[in-house]
Amino acid sequence: MRGQVMANGSLRGLAAAVLAASAFTGGAALGHEARPAHSWRIEVSEGANSDGTIRFVVTPVGGEITTVAIPIKKGRAENDVAKDLRDGFIHALPTGGYEVEVDDGEDVLVKTKDPAPKFSVIMIDSTVKGTRVNVEHD
Repeated sequence: MRGQVMANGSLRGLAAAVLAASAFTGGAALGHEARPAHSWRIEVSEGANSDGTIRFVVTPVGGEITTVAIPIKKGRAENDVAKDLRDGFIHALPTGGYEVEVDDGEDVLVKTKDPAPKFSVIMIDSTVKGTRVNVEHD
């Protein structure tokens, strides 16, 4: 299922609602980090205290939304959660358009280079207890 990894069919509607809210509020609902950039850092803090899913949307300027839903198993340490996120993004994003890597063990970098369009990464939600995720421009 290249292009998207989904836990259920409702993610597309949820992502559309979040993006519509962002457009309506000028991005304020999602914070200033929703501005497109060529590089994003996803910081993972703490391990997983439960099974769950962390969900994101990736939207290139002028492109289509890619939904990314990454299952996480209980007991995964923060570095392992970062590896799970890396693998989920690699699987979900179009081949050749993005570079995804783990940095410092617990951070995930998602990047493109000029002339590729800038893009936004937004975390929609997480059902993983104990693990905190912060998404910001790198």
